[in-house]
Amino acid sequence: MKRVVAQGTFDILHPGHVHYLREAKAMGDELTVIVARVDNVTHKASPVVSGRQRVEMVEALEPVDAAQLGHPDDIFIPIEKLEPDIIALGHDQHHDGDAIRKALAERGIDCTVRRCSARPEEDDEMLSSRKILRRAIDQRG
Repeated sequence: MKRVVAQGTFDILHPGHVHYLREAKAMGDELTVIVARVDNVTHKASPVVSGRQRVEMVEALEPVDAAQLGHPDDIFIPIEKLEPDIIALGHDQHHDGDAIRKALAERGIDCTVRRCSARPEEDDEMLSSRKILRRAIDQRG
């Protein structure tokens, strides 16, 4: 059985998230998603939705076999416990694949790191939680 791990904030779910998780699931047999804790999101604005709620929403998606909150101090602890064959990164995630590979090697974790493709935007759809929030504020104040 090939295990895949995907991770992200998943603040406001949109079709880009679904595309990422479908592609990640296609890389193996079992997909576990690690949802970032609010305190660990430092590269962008903090999530609007609670961690528990984001885990529940992600876990309800068809490609996802399990979802959990990330570790509060060390992002690699869940990886050590899950022992994935593949870590699937989203196409626009800020993570440096080479830095992740190096950290995994230093910890003796043997898995592949792959980056998923982007989902092309169609018509007026929004593939960004930030864009959805902006539109909601603009239209509803």
